[in-house]
Amino acid sequence: MNPTSLPTDALRIGRDGLARCWWPGEDALYLAYHDDEWGVPVAGEALMFEMLVLESFQAGLSWLTILRRREGFRAALNGFDPQAIAGYTDADVARLMADERIIRNRAKILATIGNARATLVLHAQGSSLVSVFRSAAPQDRREAPRTIADVPATTPEAVALAKDLRARGFRFVGPTVLYAHMQAAGVVNDHMLGCAFRDRP
Repeated sequence: MNPTSLPTDALRIGRDGLARCWWPGEDALYLAYHDDEWGVPVAGEALMFEMLVLESFQAGLSWLTILRRREGFRAALNGFDPQAIAGYTDADVARLMADERIIRNRAKILATIGNARATLVLHAQGSSLVSVFRSAAPQDRREAPRTIADVPATTPEAVALAKDLRARGFRFVGPTVLYAHMQAAGVVNDHMLGCAFRDRP
C-alpha cells in the first residue's frame, strides 16, 4: 500500500523514508519508543508492571513527558520492582515527593505503592498482570485504523478490565489509562494502516 494514499493526518514519512503513525512527530525519543516498543506484545511481568506505573503517572500529562522521566522513575522506584515498592513507608513517600526526577503527585505515588501490593496479591493467587491484560484482548479482530478518528480512546474491553482491576485493589486504572496500556503492550494493534511498524515480526 502506498502510504501517501492515506489521509494526511494518519501517517508521517520520516527522514529515513519510512511511514509511521503520526503521533511521535520528529522527536528522537518518541520515534524510538514508537519504532522499538509501542505495540510490541509484552511477555514479561516486570515490563508489564513498569508500563502500568508509567501509564498511571501519565494521566493528565503527555506521554513524552513520562518518557523523558522514565529513567528517573526507574532510579527512584527500585527499578519498578513491585516487591520493593510494596514495602514503601511514609518515609519513601516523602522521598519521592522530593525527587525532581519523577512526577511528584502524592495520589499517584500512593496508587503506585498500592498497585505494587495488589500485584503481589495477584501473584500469590497464581495469576499475573500479563495474563490479566491478555485476557482483555478483543475477541474480534478490528481493521487497522486509517485515520486518527479510527483510534478509540477506550473500548468495552478496557472498561471491563478497569472494573476487574479496581475490584482487585488497583488504583488509577480508568478505562482510558488501561486502553493506552493495552495499545502500548501490544494487547491491541493500533499502529495505523500503512505504518512500517504495524506488521513487524
